[in-house]
Amino acid sequence: MTKPRTIVERIWDNHVVAENPGAPTLIYIDLHLVHEVTSPQAFSGLRERGLKVRRPDLTFGTVDHSIPTTPRSFPIVDQVAAAQVKQLEKNCEDFGIPYFGLHSDKQGIVHVIGPEQGLTQPGMTLVCGDSHTATHGAFGALAFGIGTSQVEHVLASQCLLQAKSKTFQVQVDGVLREGVGAKDIILALIAQIGIGGGTGCVFEYTGAAIRGLSMEERMTVCNMSIEGGARAGLIAPDDTTYNFLHGRPFAPKGEKWDAALKLWKQLPTDEGAAYDRTVTIDAAALEPMVTFGTNPGMGMPISGAVPDPAAMSDPLERESLAKALRYMDLQPGKPLEGHAVNVVFIGSCTNSRISDLRSAASVLKGRHVAAGVRTMVVPGSMEIKRQAEAEGLDRIFREAGAEWREAGCSMCIAMNGDQLQPGEYSVSTSNRNFEGRQGKGGRTFLASPLTAAASAVAGAVTDVRKLLRGAN
Repeated sequence: MTKPRTIVERIWDNHVVAENPGAPTLIYIDLHLVHEVTSPQAFSGLRERGLKVRRPDLTFGTVDHSIPTTPRSFPIVDQVAAAQVKQLEKNCEDFGIPYFGLHSDKQGIVHVIGPEQGLTQPGMTLVCGDSHTATHGAFGALAFGIGTSQVEHVLASQCLLQAKSKTFQVQVDGVLREGVGAKDIILALIAQIGIGGGTGCVFEYTGAAIRGLSMEERMTVCNMSIEGGARAGLIAPDDTTYNFLHGRPFAPKGEKWDAALKLWKQLPTDEGAAYDRTVTIDAAALEPMVTFGTNPGMGMPISGAVPDPAAMSDPLERESLAKALRYMDLQPGKPLEGHAVNVVFIGSCTNSRISDLRSAASVLKGRHVAAGVRTMVVPGSMEIKRQAEAEGLDRIFREAGAEWREAGCSMCIAMNGDQLQPGEYSVSTSNRNFEGRQGKGGRTFLASPLTAAASAVAGAVTDVRKLLRGAN
């Protein structure tokens, strides 16, 4: 009798090319996504060695990190960014790789356009030179970020040496309450297990609350798996997955769709399969989450208080928290709710999809952002930008006093002109709150689109539930 397997084990087994005891396994890669920041050295390496891209038809390029989110008719002022964009265009042209460039109607954040175009599919192995490649795991794909040297290896061989990961089940039961969403699930998980809790593992998210999420919400959860230390995170495909993919440009068509669907339905974890570790979260007990420190594990319910380093027994954890609070200029025992902010950022590969923008618009409609609070709304792709404008969301944002920008990574990474000034506080829907992540000396509170929009209106960290109840 065959031993029951998890979806992670099944995908891994399906992609093994060669394995030897005591050595990493060589696995096949189904899809390779490249962008302008981590690929230039890899392409240079190919040229130096006289190599071609092994499967250009399974490789796709786009620009997202360095590009400004000002109107596309404006020139790229930053010469480094301009050179990166130009070089990726040349690399894709020279090596025959499909490219969604700066002026393409398919351009967008790499982890947004993959699913949007139907490139991301269940059962795949998928890599990109970006840590948040775990986003694609929402489709039941084994997706993870790789380094520049590995980018070169995959370009040249369509294979990659990897050590097999352990399996970590994250069971989320129950029903989310008003004002609580996918971002709060993942922030709550990371606050519970810490930024190293998933080291050496792949998360599989299961349970009624996960099944109740839309595909876009599932992408938000999987996106931040890396922040919990995991190699990747995924959700087994189901009807929600298939309905999302059906009819998308690169999804299978006709008989190929039927054949693919048959294979996809065989992927979910077998009954009785064992995980190396399991954690359970009660969705009904969750509140809107917000981070207070300088890593995504330093998070708490919005009704809570900033923890006190003195209460921590571990000296390293105590010093780490104290250092973070000094940087954030926060006092232990004080609430974050009501803390004034300077900037609100709604966007990034975590929360820039159409459902995220709709959530933010539902809060901002008929309201205005507080005086002096810069509010930036950045769609994840040109397709999302067009859809939002067709629905009138851009008008809601502008009438509320927010900026409606072009597609890109924007303030998530602050290497494109969108950044905080030293000492400024932001409520951000992005995925990282490291020191200087959004600008040198900037201070970041990570939160959901609902919490971010409510904070823009109040001019301070705000519990969106109070705002929503006040409108009823």
